[in-house]
Amino acid sequence: VQLQAFGGGLVQAGGSLRVSCAASGRSFSSYGMGWFRQAPGKEREFVAAVSWSGDKYYADSVKGRFTISRDNAKNTVFLQMNGLKPEDTAVYYCAASRMYYSGSYYHSSEYDYWGQGTQVTVSS
Repeated sequence: VQLQAFGGGLVQAGGSLRVSCAASGRSFSSYGMGWFRQAPGKEREFVAAVSWSGDKYYADSVKGRFTISRDNAKNTVFLQMNGLKPEDTAVYYCAASRMYYSGSYYHSSEYDYWGQGTQVTVSS
């Protein structure tokens, strides 16, 4: 599975942005997909995930503001980000778990494939 994240950019605080992750390969619908982010000088952290069966998971810091979704016909996962804050500034990475994975999805170790990341910058 190869992943390509795109859609990042510069946005003002309170604004919205949608980042996308396109996957190559077969059986996309069988993979859980996640978004992580890493700010300068900080560790990579979990943002959101959607399991292969459609269950969704969010970090407390983004609940109510971010929405993860997937389009299996297009092999793409999306992260809609509303109410952006300067502390959301980071490189956002998409990741894919192993097929039919049943776990928490919160830890980077639960993912086998990673995209290259897309920069999201929120100005105050």
